[in-house]
Amino acid sequence: MKKPVLVIMAAGMGSRYGGLKQIDPIDQYGHIMVDYSVYDAKRAGFEKVIFIIKREHEEIFRERITGRLQGQIETSLAFQDISDLPLGFTVPEGREKPWGTAHAVYSCRDQIEGPFAVINADDYYGVQAFGLIYDYLTTHQDDEKYRYAMVGYELGKTVTESGHVSRGVCRLNEAGELIKVVERTRIEKNDDGIAYTEDEGKTWHKLDDNTVVSMNLWGFSESFQKEIEIGFPAFLQAGLADNPKKCEYYLPSVVSRLLEEEKAAVRVLTTEEKWYGVTYKEDKPMVVEALADMRRKGIYPEKLWE
Repeated sequence: MKKPVLVIMAAGMGSRYGGLKQIDPIDQYGHIMVDYSVYDAKRAGFEKVIFIIKREHEEIFRERITGRLQGQIETSLAFQDISDLPLGFTVPEGREKPWGTAHAVYSCRDQIEGPFAVINADDYYGVQAFGLIYDYLTTHQDDEKYRYAMVGYELGKTVTESGHVSRGVCRLNEAGELIKVVERTRIEKNDDGIAYTEDEGKTWHKLDDNTVVSMNLWGFSESFQKEIEIGFPAFLQAGLADNPKKCEYYLPSVVSRLLEEEKAAVRVLTTEEKWYGVTYKEDKPMVVEALADMRRKGIYPEKLWE
């Protein structure tokens, strides 16, 4: 059984944040958010990381990230390009937005030859989360179904005070397996609790704090790459007709299709870890203090890569 690799999605535009947040330092030593994820992944057992980036950011990523990780963990780069589409499809005029998280993973299809985990570059997942996903990927293989996993977080521990977030809201069966995941692209915390809207705020629907959500920490066998490719043309046909400039191919939508077709089972590995992220600039001070507190408690050393 091949050792799992970690895939880190770092090609997002950072439009709500107002800059390339993936390389914004979050402590006095110049560490960025992804340093903590790579550190946690390495101590969980991962030995290789693939960063998915935009080609125009290659130089700065090599300077700020992969160069610093030399001798610590094997790294490689994959480039998410909006023109990387199946035969017969072209980029619509005026489209600048990337095609989404499933397309990001599609972009590293030539580099994956075994099980892999997927995370966002700008999220903090916690020590336990990487241990859970690594242990699953090294002890499970596909049989009559694809055997995938997802680390599930409590919604109340994943929202920001600074604006709205996008979360995959999950439904589980009694065995702790995923029944369905629905991407809610605008979830906000307000005086009455947490709610989502699908009509630009005209109506709101409440969600419990303990609702299990996906933070895009997935564990897949190599089969998932094939399934992304299989579903991509159908997504494009529908998306280009409906919303050509903004439609996105999400990882949860691929997973949902496989669940509906009964081709996959997804174990939800629940964690009590608190998520931290820098969706907005206003989030940064809280993240900085949270990580400083973890260093004071000995969860992390002052300097990760010495």
